[in-house]
Amino acid sequence: MGVAKTIRPYHQPAGGWGALKAMGTALVEQHVAVHGMATLARMNQPGGFDCPGCGWADPKHTSPFEYCENGGKAVAWEMTTRRCTPAFFESHTVSELSALNDYELEMEGRLTHPMRYDAISDRYLPVSWDEAFALVGAHLNALPDPNMAEFYTSGRASNEAAFLYQLFAREYGTNNFPDCSNMCHEATSVGLPQSIGVGKGTVLLEDFARADCIFIFGQNPGTNSPRMMTELRNASRRGATIMSFNPFRERALERFQAPQSPVEMATLSSTPISSRLYQVKVGGDVALIKGLMKCLLAADEEARARESAPVLDWDFIKGHTAGIEALVADLNATSWSDVERKSGISRTEIEIAAQAYMKAERAILVYGMGITQHRHGTQNVQQIANLALLRGNVGREGAGICPVRGHSNVQGDRTVGITETPSRALLDAIEARYGFSPPKADGHNVVTALEAMVRGETKVFIGLGGNFAAAIPDWQLTQQAMRGLDLTVHIATKLNRSHLVHGRDALILPCLGRTEIDMQASGPQSVTVEDSMSMVHASTGHNLPASENLKSEPAIIAGMARATLGHRSKVNWEALTEDYARIREEIEAVFPIFQGYNARIREPGGFHLTSLARERIWATATGKANFLVCDGLCEDPQVSEKDVLWLTTVRSHDQYNTTLYSLSDRYRGVYGQRDVIFLSQAEMDRRGLKADDRVDIVTVSQDGVERAVRAFRVVPYAFPEGGCAAYYPETNPLVPLYAHDPQSFTPASKGVPVRLVKSTATPAVQ
Repeated sequence: MGVAKTIRPYHQPAGGWGALKAMGTALVEQHVAVHGMATLARMNQPGGFDCPGCGWADPKHTSPFEYCENGGKAVAWEMTTRRCTPAFFESHTVSELSALNDYELEMEGRLTHPMRYDAISDRYLPVSWDEAFALVGAHLNALPDPNMAEFYTSGRASNEAAFLYQLFAREYGTNNFPDCSNMCHEATSVGLPQSIGVGKGTVLLEDFARADCIFIFGQNPGTNSPRMMTELRNASRRGATIMSFNPFRERALERFQAPQSPVEMATLSSTPISSRLYQVKVGGDVALIKGLMKCLLAADEEARARESAPVLDWDFIKGHTAGIEALVADLNATSWSDVERKSGISRTEIEIAAQAYMKAERAILVYGMGITQHRHGTQNVQQIANLALLRGNVGREGAGICPVRGHSNVQGDRTVGITETPSRALLDAIEARYGFSPPKADGHNVVTALEAMVRGETKVFIGLGGNFAAAIPDWQLTQQAMRGLDLTVHIATKLNRSHLVHGRDALILPCLGRTEIDMQASGPQSVTVEDSMSMVHASTGHNLPASENLKSEPAIIAGMARATLGHRSKVNWEALTEDYARIREEIEAVFPIFQGYNARIREPGGFHLTSLARERIWATATGKANFLVCDGLCEDPQVSEKDVLWLTTVRSHDQYNTTLYSLSDRYRGVYGQRDVIFLSQAEMDRRGLKADDRVDIVTVSQDGVERAVRAFRVVPYAFPEGGCAAYYPETNPLVPLYAHDPQSFTPASKGVPVRLVKSTATPAVQ
């Protein structure tokens, strides 16, 4: 908090001493330096707990240090000795707390008691657990239609909690499951099943050790999934080619110093990561990928004319795919001039990348939210799948498609039933197991839930973790709608912005963290999570809870369910929360893919949920993997204003989702501030701007609504022509609710048309 607001270049590699220093500072700041290091020794280890941060996979043979800088910060934030008690809430009105920034709210520490909002005093006051559950039940039972309630899920919830949550909501009568994945990787969940029959990646962690080539699209692993850097470093050192495609030249994509390497640490050396780094224009991904595919097509035609080995894997294409003719026709109709214009990358440079891909016997295609969070995110994903299929890089060791998911169990939540579009098989399995008929109609995702709130149709919001009000787009519209709800309920470990954007009635229900002992009637419990590679493993906390008044997420869900459904419920909620092994038996009964669940999680490293696409079994309508054509180059919506820039929202390095570990961004050289906009020198010159000028960022809206953030500091940064970048959630107000992918409903947070206006406003205090 006391860091001076400065901009100064960071010249060190990613990781290394800078990472160790930052993690140590976080542990000291939270007063857990010694205990924190002891706890970190149990993270991602057999018998220990799963990292509460990202969902990157754990190696089967773990080292003593299976954690990264940001994982260490996440643990420090959860273990903090700071406490947010009833006395704190008594001393501050909600209006006063709303004036604090998100970092200051986080720094108040762990919540210790269930709290209920009191409108007369504008304060949160203590409430008993029984009273809190009764309030939830009273509000839900008063609704004339169960679909007037929304059940939101954060990706940090365990499989056990998520399964109970979806069971509760469906027995109550709704499929309204707006989920954090709706805002990040829903384009994967929608796009990949159409292409390859599964909504997940097709690689295992060990495939990175066999890959000849790794392409990284729209992903910043050094910040978003730092443990991935170990695999990239190892691949680079054994000679694999790594090509990165991203608007920013992220430091971790350039070079990495491994904290676990005594030689690199002692010699202050590092490992180059990307063989080449392409700064693609914002929104230019389809153009780039089509350019790569055009190169493959031309090289294959030339090879066949010479009667030499083909470049495309025609045996795979003919035996396992459909739609190649339409794709070839589309690529032939796509001009190189359009590819270069839209992508910002020259044909020569694209050909160099394509040559690397052609030479590789095994290639992995990695992508992140830089691909999915666009109006055409689903099509972005499908073009990456096309690129993989052309060379047969699905269902082969050392090759595949690798979407890098965010939160630690966002993938697992979906697997155990958190979906607004349930399959008939899921609904039939629930009915057969429990004897009630779950609702058949599709429910709300995040966008449609917000639209229902705006229309006044939704009355109750329950959030299983997360910081919904900060993560959502279009704050002016959506936060105002949330304040009109009858009840908001947030299950959380720490105070955040969502607790201050509340309904007329509101509850904060404090829960155990991942590091803490979860003691139930049968003894201490373990939960399970699924990582980005579809590996399921156990997580067991060992620390004493932050407060004796905390409950586990499964216990809170069961308490709400009993208070709402009463004796009419077909589920024995109490028995399930007494012993989580019983919950896993129920998951196995509803989802046969979890066969042998309780026995298999005792295996070191857990077990893999079989991917049909990895076995080259295609669960698609055609029975094959499908080449899917994207018409044109996904041109952005036409805007009439001059000097429009395309804004992409990004995390800082000291941030995980909406959690802020500080107000700095070390790798990009920003310290003590977040109200900045990154802009190339050429774009600054066009607008008569200079470094440190203050500008208002204004959305070029289609509905006449003004959307703006004020007095952002201009920071010169190498960035593609026609684009700019700024941090979220601060710039989420600029993302219109209507601006989303029409197939997946993912908000277009990586492509917002904006203009810059020199500011007369006073900068916000951070």
